[in-house]
Amino acid sequence: MIAQAIFIIILGAAIYLFAKNAGKIRRNILLGKDTDRSDQPAVRWKVMAKIALGQTKMVKRPVAAVMHFFIYIGFIIINLEVLEIMIDGIFGSHRIFAHPLGGLYGLLIGGFEGLAVLVLIACVVFLCRRNIVHLKRFTGTEMTAWPKSDANYILITEILLMTAFLTMNAADYKLQLLHFEHYVKAGSFPISSLIAPLLPNRSGALVILERVCWWFHIVGILIFLNYLPYSKHFHILLAFPNTYYSNLNKKGKFTNMASVTNEVKAMLDPSFVPENTGEPARFGVKDVTDLTWKNLMEAYTCTECGRCTSVCPANITGKLLSPRKIMMDTRDRITEVGNNLDKHGKDYDDGKTLLDNYITREELWACTTCNACVEACPVNINPLEIITEMRRYIVMEESQAPASLNNMFGNVENNGAPWKYSQADRFNWSNPS
Repeated sequence: MIAQAIFIIILGAAIYLFAKNAGKIRRNILLGKDTDRSDQPAVRWKVMAKIALGQTKMVKRPVAAVMHFFIYIGFIIINLEVLEIMIDGIFGSHRIFAHPLGGLYGLLIGGFEGLAVLVLIACVVFLCRRNIVHLKRFTGTEMTAWPKSDANYILITEILLMTAFLTMNAADYKLQLLHFEHYVKAGSFPISSLIAPLLPNRSGALVILERVCWWFHIVGILIFLNYLPYSKHFHILLAFPNTYYSNLNKKGKFTNMASVTNEVKAMLDPSFVPENTGEPARFGVKDVTDLTWKNLMEAYTCTECGRCTSVCPANITGKLLSPRKIMMDTRDRITEVGNNLDKHGKDYDDGKTLLDNYITREELWACTTCNACVEACPVNINPLEIITEMRRYIVMEESQAPASLNNMFGNVENNGAPWKYSQADRFNWSNPS
């Protein structure tokens, strides 16, 4: 009864803390401007099933795709075993599903163990890729000590959890062979039975080992759950809504501000009567609260995998831009804004903005708007939208732009085209004489 009470307290505290921290992230996301992503629900479900569930964009890098698939499937299916552990912890039972499921239970446990081994292999491979092979896309100015450590912490945690799971099963298997107390014959242990000979033969030591691994496994999972809101691995949960609310427009289509469009229409047609869309608080984006909630959701969904940066032509040629850094900076800034809200209230101004304090103008103007980063992202994140909206602010609010763009703007205004030639001279090239 004491063990049950302790477990219930730990479980309740873990759920409460996770709900509290996840609620803060939801609050932070909703600090963004509203945008309608409710159209074409059938298409959206299809996109989510294809990209988040089916992971179709991962296969462009086959090694990573296979290893990630092992972890992904293991995470989903092994959670069925976690459900049994939680029920056992609450009611003081032991392998409560063994009797009702009969022979199927043995197949499930065997499958769980096979997946646990695949997860172990995948995590070791990923650790080697990051810390021994040193893949280039895992480096960069934005990949400071914390992002690198975050990835390693998760991989090491998963290795420890899977090791504890297999060791728990091995001790349980050996206790079943000894017909010790409530450790009745239940399940099939194709992997852990190979570990069993390495364990002590004394029943008392086996019980202690089995219980220690049981507690370590389930408490470790609850700690992992509460670590997610502080980690890039929150994408485990957000990848699904993020892909559901994907931008279904063609990738080359840019958004227009309704207020600006109405002014242009009114100049071209004096009889045009614009709808009352309200005055925009700002043209473009200066700080994170000028972004939409979808932009902010994408920032929290970013896995920091570096696929976007690795295909960015500006980054490849040595320029300062890194699409991954754009998303990480956005996440850091909205988290800072949320923390200020909690500490100082909604009217507090810390004097910082996403533009200049986090993202430099050199980064923004290095972008070629080629959409390579958007195409490469495995969960449909769009760094380009943030970049173009911040450029819009610089041009429309500050009237600042590189000299080459200012020349183009002047040519468009004076000549009706980006080139410096007058309209009368445009066709001269067709007459070589």
